[in-house]
Amino acid sequence: MLILVANLGSTSFKYKLFEFAGSGERVLAVGGADRLGQGRSNWSVEAGGTKKEGVADLDDHAAAVDLHLHELTSLGVIQSIRDLDAIGFKAVHGGPISGAVIVDDHVLDVMQQFSDVAPQHNPPYIAAMKAFAIKLPGVPQVAAFETAYHQTVPKARQVYGIPHEWTDKLGIRRYGFHGASHRYIATRMAQIAPGVKRIISCHLGGSCSICAIKDGLSVANSFGMTVQTGVFHASRVGDFDTFALLKLLKSGLSLDEIWDTLGKKAGLAGLSGVGPDMRDIENTAGKGNRQAQLALDAFVESCRHYVGAYLAVLNGADAVVFTGGVGQFGKAIRQAICSDMSYAGIALDPAKNLAATGQDESRIESESSKVQLWVVPTNEELIVARQAVEVLNQTQATGALRP
Repeated sequence: MLILVANLGSTSFKYKLFEFAGSGERVLAVGGADRLGQGRSNWSVEAGGTKKEGVADLDDHAAAVDLHLHELTSLGVIQSIRDLDAIGFKAVHGGPISGAVIVDDHVLDVMQQFSDVAPQHNPPYIAAMKAFAIKLPGVPQVAAFETAYHQTVPKARQVYGIPHEWTDKLGIRRYGFHGASHRYIATRMAQIAPGVKRIISCHLGGSCSICAIKDGLSVANSFGMTVQTGVFHASRVGDFDTFALLKLLKSGLSLDEIWDTLGKKAGLAGLSGVGPDMRDIENTAGKGNRQAQLALDAFVESCRHYVGAYLAVLNGADAVVFTGGVGQFGKAIRQAICSDMSYAGIALDPAKNLAATGQDESRIESESSKVQLWVVPTNEELIVARQAVEVLNQTQATGALRP
């Protein structure tokens, strides 16, 4: 069974092609393109030890889809695009729709309805789903919503202090996201550290979240109603007092300007004044820039806030796991987050932390630490591929997937 998993950004398209045969699973190809709709786009595809890359004028996700399907066939990875059994999407916000589902008009309609609370994610996914449907009309698409993993969070941690009608009728509550990443961490930790039952999973990157995991299940997540909330993000605000909007509106800013700033120009980028890339902020802070240093310090405090909260939720932790681009490669960030946590039995080993490459699984706690500290590369695409296979297996008997 061949499953192509698409991971999309507002101006990017990445994918992995998986083959499932019996109980085995392997990656046949990886590829992607960036700067879509911005003139010249960089693209690449790698399969079987061969890598092709180039520059092309890709106006949108549909153009990127066309290019990469052509490259997969030209490299002989697949004989025909009809060889694909399904397209899997790491979909973000489906509101009342949860889990992995076959994409149909109803799913697209609901995703459109929730585009206002996921403006950087839902629109490109909807566009890509429609593009694949045109290019591959007989190949089923599976949307694996990031909220699904967090359905086990107790209701008391889902609700806001708002009129219950807003929750019941409008669906305003904490949903939690990064479900594929946190599910992978839970699954992988059960394999490499089976005695670990209470995990604090720190997915830190361009988008950030922290998750409390107990016995493999999510019991708390730092995201709320939208992906703009929780921990600081690269360019999204994180937690923010909604009543501050009154002050901003009175200052002369329009609501659209406020939303655009909080969703695209805030977070680390807004606070540092440097940009959204953690490496650039660290370099600038190292040169004595106080605003950049403040952004780093505030980011660390934001992470420590949730780690501390989830120590309370879990009654301690057996392991803290770092993943995502910053989590895997941010040595200084990991050390800062774990500092002064002896009360919780957390003690990082500076030498092990510096030696961890981020490319593989590493333990970075000191011998005195009562809590395991791990760096584990995430694999969201593998989780989505597995979910897609489950959906296909569940529905194949109906004969409804292929025309």
